[in-house]
Amino acid sequence: MAASDQPRPGEQRPAEQQHAQPHPAEQQHAEQHETWPLWEVFIRSSRGLSHVHAGSLHAPDAVMAVRNARDLYTRRGEGVSVWVVPSSAITASDVDARDAFFESAEGKEFRHATYYTASEGVPHL
Repeated sequence: MAASDQPRPGEQRPAEQQHAQPHPAEQQHAEQHETWPLWEVFIRSSRGLSHVHAGSLHAPDAVMAVRNARDLYTRRGEGVSVWVVPSSAITASDVDARDAFFESAEGKEFRHATYYTASEGVPHL
């Protein structure tokens, strides 16, 4: 930068010159944040018996994901247990194939024991 490019005392540089290059630490932090995996968060409330999906967050590892989930989703002490699961470990059914996937059991008698006959020698059946 030439001496004539330097701002005079009390002067500000134009905004495009002030932030032309990000600080190396900021750039490294941004790159690290982009590579953090996505975690799904499940919270069990004090009144509930099962965990319920509360949301998602990015964290570098499971320990940090649990801590962040606690801070983000249980601020008012409403949770008694927190689970975090990597999103990549979740397998889901295809929403577009829901009709075939959730087809009723009609015509699938083998799923129900209604057509079996009771054995003569078994008194509790």
